Amino acid sequence: MISLNFAKTTDGLLPAIVQDYQTREVLMLAYINKEAWEKTQATGKAHYWSRSRNQLWLKGETSGHVQIIQAILVDCDDDTVIYQVEQLGGAACHTGHRSCFFRRLQGNDLVVQGEKIFDPAAVYGTK
Repeated sequence: MISLNFAKTTDGLLPAIVQDYQTREVLMLAYINKEAWEKTQATGKAHYWSRSRNQLWLKGETSGHVQIIQAILVDCDDDTVIYQVEQLGGAACHTGHRSCFFRRLQGNDLVVQGEKIFDPAAVYGTK
């Protein structure tokens, strides 16, 4: 298995930029630790470290919107990766949008781009 430089950060977390493998659209940014990295390589499905829940997280575990790894790019310092994925279910963002980057700065405002693909309250049982 390829080793990344997890010792480079104090918390052992490295950024993972996630792109649609066909369009190269940036879908999200998440963090990986060594366990998430190894699980991703072993299963072919994107795993991350949830900083808010402080636990390993299989993307799509609750929503069904799993990310299938098509390619992984590693930067020159071995401390950042790009996951090029097939995004099942069409949405990467927990808000229901395709991408977590669905807001564009326009003047002093953030303007929402695109429509939600799913209702987060129905998927996650939240308000």
